[in-house]
Amino acid sequence: MRRLLRLVYISVVVLRYGVDEIALGSLRQPWLRALARVVAFGRRLDAPRGARLRMALERLGPIFVKFGQVLSTRRDLLPADVAEELARLQDRVPPFDGDVAVRMVEQAFGRPLDAVFESFDRTPVASASIAQVHLAVLQDGREVAVKVLRPGMLKVIDEDLALLRMLAGVVERVWADGKRLKPRQVVAEFDKYLHDELDLVREAANAAQLRRNMEGLNLVIVPEMIWDLCTEQVIVMERMKGVPISQVERLREAGVDIPKLARDGVTIFFTQVFRDGFFHADMHPGNIQVSLDPATFGRYIALDFGIIGTLTEYDKEYLAQNFIAFFRRDYKRVAELHLESGWVPPNTRIDELESAIRACCEPHFDKPLKDISLGQVLLRLFQTSRRFNVEIQPQLVLLQKTLLNVEGLGRQLDPDLDLWSTAKPFLERWMNEQIGWRGMWERLKNEAPRYAKLLPELPRLTHHALVQLPQMQARLDQLVAERRRTNRALKVVGLLLGALLLVAVAQLLHGAGVW
Repeated sequence: MRRLLRLVYISVVVLRYGVDEIALGSLRQPWLRALARVVAFGRRLDAPRGARLRMALERLGPIFVKFGQVLSTRRDLLPADVAEELARLQDRVPPFDGDVAVRMVEQAFGRPLDAVFESFDRTPVASASIAQVHLAVLQDGREVAVKVLRPGMLKVIDEDLALLRMLAGVVERVWADGKRLKPRQVVAEFDKYLHDELDLVREAANAAQLRRNMEGLNLVIVPEMIWDLCTEQVIVMERMKGVPISQVERLREAGVDIPKLARDGVTIFFTQVFRDGFFHADMHPGNIQVSLDPATFGRYIALDFGIIGTLTEYDKEYLAQNFIAFFRRDYKRVAELHLESGWVPPNTRIDELESAIRACCEPHFDKPLKDISLGQVLLRLFQTSRRFNVEIQPQLVLLQKTLLNVEGLGRQLDPDLDLWSTAKPFLERWMNEQIGWRGMWERLKNEAPRYAKLLPELPRLTHHALVQLPQMQARLDQLVAERRRTNRALKVVGLLLGALLLVAVAQLLHGAGVW
C-alpha cells in the first residue's frame, strides 16, 4: 500500500511539472504520445523543460535528487539543456536532530558519548541526503569530524530504488533509444553507488587507500581515519581545516597561486586515473577545500569518499590511447580504438566513424587551446554515438562525470586554464612508462613472484608435455580421420538426397503429362 501511494505521488509530481512532455518526442508508440498530449492539455508550463525536471526531482526527495545527479553525467542520454539543468542539483537536505545523532553514536560505539569525546557539537556542520557531519574533540585532545548515517535510510532507499527499476523497465519499452541506453543498467549502477555510500566503513577504506596513493604527490590532503571509531553507521576522522575552493577571492587574498591550483587539480585527477586507477569521483566544490596552514599551504583538501571510481589496466590503456589520439588529431586511430574495444558493431565502417569524430572535434581544435572545452567535445561525441549504436560503457560513467567536474572547477579557478596542454605531457609520459622499457621492467618485477614459483617446476612440466605429445598427435590424427569419414558420409547422403529429389520431380512431371 505504501509503495502504491508513493507511486501515485510520483505520478502527481510528474504531471504537475510536465515531466511527461520532456519524453514526448522520443516515445515509440503513437498512442502514448497522444495520451501525453491529452494529459498535458490546459496546463501552463512556463519554465524550461530542464528546470521543470530538476524541480520535480527536488520535490520527490533526496534519492531522486541523487539519481538526477548521476543522470546528469549521461550526456548521451539527455538533451544538452536538460543535462545542464540537472547538473545544478544540490544535495541540500535539512539536518536531523542532534540528539538523534548522539544516540546513534552511542549505540555504534556501545558506550556513553562522554567516554569517547571530550566535546561533541550537536549542531552539524554539513548535512546531505545520506549522512551529516558533526565536529568533536577526542579524550586525547585530537580534533575530529564525526560522520553519522541518517536513520532509516536503507528502507527508504530500497523502496525508491524498486520504483526506479520499474520505471526504467517502462522507459526501455516505450522510448525509442531505451534498449541502447540501458536505463535499467543505469539504475543498477545507481543502486550500487547508494548502497556503497550506506556503508561508512567502505567510505573510510576508500579514504585510507586514497591517502596512501597521494602521499608522495604533495598536492592533496586526505583526512586520516580513526579506525577504532569507525562502524557502518558512524565514522570518525581527522578534522580538516581549509577554505572552500569556491571562495576564490578569499584564497587569492591569502596568497594562494590560483592558476597553479587549477593546474594541480588536473594533475591530481590524471594521476589518480592513469597511475592508480582509483579516483575520487565526487569532486564538486562542496567536497574540496584548500589548506592555508603554513605546512601545507595551497594544497587541496579532499572530503567525502563515498563515491570512488576504479579502472582496470585495460581501461587505463584504452583511455590514454584515446586521449593522445585526440591531442594529435588522429581521428582514424580514435575510430579504430572504438572498433577494437567492441564499443561499436563490428560491421562499422572505419572511414565513416572517423569522419563523424572529425566533425565533432575539429571545430574545437580550431580554437586556441585554452578555449577548448572538453565537456563540449564529449557532448558532441555522445550525440554522435546514437548514429553508430555506440554501446554505453558503465565503468566510464563516473570518469566522464569527474572529468567534467574537474574541467568546470579548473575553469572557475582559471578561465585561461589549458586543460589539454596540461594533460598531454602527463599522458604521453604515462604511455611511455607503460609501453617502453621501463613499463616492461615494472611488469617483470610484478610478475617475478609467479615466475619464481614456476621456474623450479619448468623441467617437470616440459617432460610431461613431451610425454603427452605423441598421444596428442595420435588423437589429432584420429580427429582428422573422423572428420574425413564424416565429410565422405555427408557427400554420399547429399548425392542420395539429390537423386531422390530428381526422381520425385520426374514423377511429378510425368504425372502432369509433361513427359
